[in-house]
Amino acid sequence: MAFENKFVQQRIEKAELLRAEGINPYANDSQRNTTIEKYLNVNADIEHKEDKRDEKRHYIVSGRIKLFRIMGKASFIKIEDESGMLQVYVTRDHLPEGFYNTVFKKLIEVGDIVEVSGFPFVTGKGELSLHCSAFKLLTKAIAPLPEKFHGITDKEIRYRKRYLDLIMNAEVRKTFQTRSKVISLTRRFFEDKGFLEVETPMMHPIAGGANAKPFVTHHNALGIDRFLRIAPELYLKRLIVGGFEAVFEINRNFRNEGMDATHNPEFTSIEFYWAYKTYKDLIEITKEYFKYLFEHLNLPTMLPYDDMEVNFENFQEIPLIESLTTIGGVPPESCNDIEAITAYLKSKNISVKPGMNLGQLQGELFDEFVEEKLIDPTFITEYPVEISPLARRNDTNPTITERFELFIAGREIANAFSELNDPIDQYERFKGQVDAKDAGDDEAHEMDEDFIDALSYGMAPTAGQGIGIDRLVMLLTNEHSIRDVLLFPAMKPLHHEEKQQEEE
Repeated sequence: MAFENKFVQQRIEKAELLRAEGINPYANDSQRNTTIEKYLNVNADIEHKEDKRDEKRHYIVSGRIKLFRIMGKASFIKIEDESGMLQVYVTRDHLPEGFYNTVFKKLIEVGDIVEVSGFPFVTGKGELSLHCSAFKLLTKAIAPLPEKFHGITDKEIRYRKRYLDLIMNAEVRKTFQTRSKVISLTRRFFEDKGFLEVETPMMHPIAGGANAKPFVTHHNALGIDRFLRIAPELYLKRLIVGGFEAVFEINRNFRNEGMDATHNPEFTSIEFYWAYKTYKDLIEITKEYFKYLFEHLNLPTMLPYDDMEVNFENFQEIPLIESLTTIGGVPPESCNDIEAITAYLKSKNISVKPGMNLGQLQGELFDEFVEEKLIDPTFITEYPVEISPLARRNDTNPTITERFELFIAGREIANAFSELNDPIDQYERFKGQVDAKDAGDDEAHEMDEDFIDALSYGMAPTAGQGIGIDRLVMLLTNEHSIRDVLLFPAMKPLHHEEKQQEEE
């Protein structure tokens, strides 16, 4: 137990001493009347006053003590709230008799959350501060903060104890503030375009809407298994069948797959569906969406990411097969034949799963030789029908689909297509997916007969798209692991957690 730590014990003892002094170490009557950011902004003019102070102004601010510097009869502390950091000057003579020596100096520590009242002034070193006239403890922290004032760098600690990461690293808080803004702006953008926000089930009777391995849970009341959704696509398209013409959903998806820098078992996306539009229309609205985000987040269109710069004024569009040769350097003769592709991949020491069809092999070529080279925003179009089970076939070339994926900085950010609305074609493709699943592909779609029934009533020509919010935030904040943009990422259990699970 953490309470057995000797430093924690010392702080618990101080909490008891505070109670003996008649001070509640967990008070609940804060009188705060401004934030630190507002205080600093409103009082910036003090620097230009002759005596650099104004005792007629009075403020009450609250925050966590991040620095404590005692100097005999006076001390400086720095407190932090969500909006910023403020230096506070605390003197013996401005506090009740005995409080400074018996309480403030002995029982108050870094990590405690306090409330201070006073007036603004500028120190001799030119820092706008607050001269404390009243001091109150709001929360006694019994666990000491890490010694390093400038934050913690151990990523295991940061991810497992995100609350501690947020306390110590202001930049981390900014990342998650940006994430929140991205989601809010995304919602506003699509609402302004006339889309209706909807909610669809998180537990599905059939795992569908994407090629992925699902999580399985059990519904006790119904006595049946359910799948945590891997995508909301098939339900959103049911709404288009029902007569809604523009819908979107921002929510979580769950995929029972590996974890790496760009994958987490649960992730956030927006999916939107737009009747009487094609994937070409989605290309244009995606460009508008990025322009909207960049303007409202005040981001430069030449955005640094890792050791590269991404030019968001340079959106490109290229068919997948063409990209294999022009970007990936694959010989043309090794792009359109199963045996030739297999031989080429093996010549590059890349293993090939037995039984892969032409479209799947072309997808392998793309993954291996093209994807990581797509730095500026690039719409890869005309995907093979074999790897696009829900996309509409091209009218002039039925081997390809009206689909694109958007890649930025070498990573997939969005997936979109003109939707397949022919129920017979959809049924045949589902059958092909069922055959693939029976052959051992645990990511293939299952047959969703109700969705086929829905299409049978007629779905207007529709375009649909999904955008990965987590990867988008990574890009906009220059973070290189998905764990850095998830407040509580999935983690392997610690040893004692594993032991507890075994005992249970």
